[in-house]
Amino acid sequence: MPTITVQLFEGRDTNKKREYAQALTAETVRVLGCKPEAVEVIFVDVKRENWASAGELWSDKS
Repeated sequence: MPTITVQLFEGRDTNKKREYAQALTAETVRVLGCKPEAVEVIFVDVKRENWASAGELWSDKS
């Protein structure tokens, strides 16, 4: 069973997550040939203060 973990900054709309989960599921089924019921998508909401790129917290970026 494919399990896809998606990390996003918190605050995304539930409808956007739903749409993204459907798109990820459809593409996983197409590429891997599995059934939609086998695809798991886990969303992890991350605060900007808990994510850094190039040594800089996203909460510090303007």
